[in-house]
Amino acid sequence: MPFVSARKPILLSDEDLDYLEKLIRSRTTRKDLHERAKIILLSHQNKSDSAIARELGLTRQKVIRTINRVLTLGIQEGLKDLPGRGRPKTITPEARTWIVGLLCRKPLEFGYPHEIWTQRLLQQHIQEHAIDEGFPEVAKISQGTISKIANASTIKPHKIRSYVQKQDPEFHEKAVVVLHTYEEANILKVLEKEGGEPDTFILSFDEKSGIQVLDTKYPDLMPVPGQFPYIHRDYEYIRHGTICLQAALDLVTGFVHYRITKRNRSEEFVDFLKMLDTQYPEGVKLKIILDNLKVHSSVETKKYLKTVPGRFEFIFTPKHASWLNIIEAFFSKTTRTVLRGIRAKSEEEIIERISRYIDTLNQAPVIFKWSYKMDANPSGVEIA
Repeated sequence: MPFVSARKPILLSDEDLDYLEKLIRSRTTRKDLHERAKIILLSHQNKSDSAIARELGLTRQKVIRTINRVLTLGIQEGLKDLPGRGRPKTITPEARTWIVGLLCRKPLEFGYPHEIWTQRLLQQHIQEHAIDEGFPEVAKISQGTISKIANASTIKPHKIRSYVQKQDPEFHEKAVVVLHTYEEANILKVLEKEGGEPDTFILSFDEKSGIQVLDTKYPDLMPVPGQFPYIHRDYEYIRHGTICLQAALDLVTGFVHYRITKRNRSEEFVDFLKMLDTQYPEGVKLKIILDNLKVHSSVETKKYLKTVPGRFEFIFTPKHASWLNIIEAFFSKTTRTVLRGIRAKSEEEIIERISRYIDTLNQAPVIFKWSYKMDANPSGVEIA
């Protein structure tokens, strides 16, 4: 026995038929409205729901929904967009401000264990609290819309960047002393260039500790033209310990004094000072710009300094202001040009390679020049 639908048939007036025909023939009719009009017209021609779906390439459920809506609301209203379709509701400025406010706070403040927002967590929170907060228009907000609001505010709550709190109450005073010392170095350079004999030399000192001595477990595969554009290196490696590079840059001559040690204690620092003492004529003062590492002012260091009164003068940079020390530029260049990706089979090998690099630099010393503003804001300094 053939299937007979219990649904009542669609009865169309001549006016309804003309309206459907115009929609179907018009080139300006939207695709979805064109499809609905054809569904109703084919149904009026007594075609089954399945046949209509096959002919139009639609699902049977969509055909049934469209016909039922027209039967309920009539042709004019039934062909309009279904609820939820069309232009989304406008998000008010107040709702946007509320969402941006959430982005500026940690999830922890709202009882979540998360440190930073994820898109899913933020969407969940907004959807659960939007109505209570008075913003029903975002109660069903999508992650994409949340991203657009965040991007428009230039806030990126999923990223964390480090900063250093200025904890030194004497930051300005110490920074100015360092900058005046650089100016003194510039004057000494002119004096030496004119044949004078400076009674003071200024050095910028620091240590680069924790340099890892790593060796490849398997050989590197070098680039092959047309096949492999990069050096390929196996992920496994062998550790041979760590070393420390101590260096003092003479700001008058550009010469780099250095020692490479296995440890970085007061003992090693005192040994470096003793080495410097042998490198300069007796009677001249060695002003050393350095940071606040504990070994620089330890009992052992002070004990040694008492044995050479007037020989050394330490000028400490403010706490957390290593960028004021010119030697950092030397270490940065060394890291980029020599230490980057370096592999060595022993501590002796890496020590030899670093030593050879610095010895080569010392054959034609580069005199660093510091350009600065001697004003109330030393943060304007930069290396020339």
